[in-house]
Amino acid sequence: MSVYSASKMALCVFARKWLLELKTRRIRVNVVSPDSIKTTMNKHAPKEMLEAIISTVPFRRMGKPEEITAAVLFLASDDSKYITGVELNVDGGMVLV
Repeated sequence: MSVYSASKMALCVFARKWLLELKTRRIRVNVVSPDSIKTTMNKHAPKEMLEAIISTVPFRRMGKPEEITAAVLFLASDDSKYITGVELNVDGGMVLV
């Protein structure tokens, strides 16, 4: 998990640097940070571990891959044309608790 977590943080650092390097070209850079998403990565996790994770999520459930897709599509669309340099946490509110 330490390598996985470090790689997620590395993406945030890359995004900040890319934002500065690409701003004159008007290229937007954002990061989507998912957490507690039901994927094949946790398919074989013990039930007790998944229940412990879910108990910390304000929505009391794991997210769905399509919820991440929706966030990415929003940031890629013109609906977000004045948004850059953000880390969008798609985590059911976990970052706030």
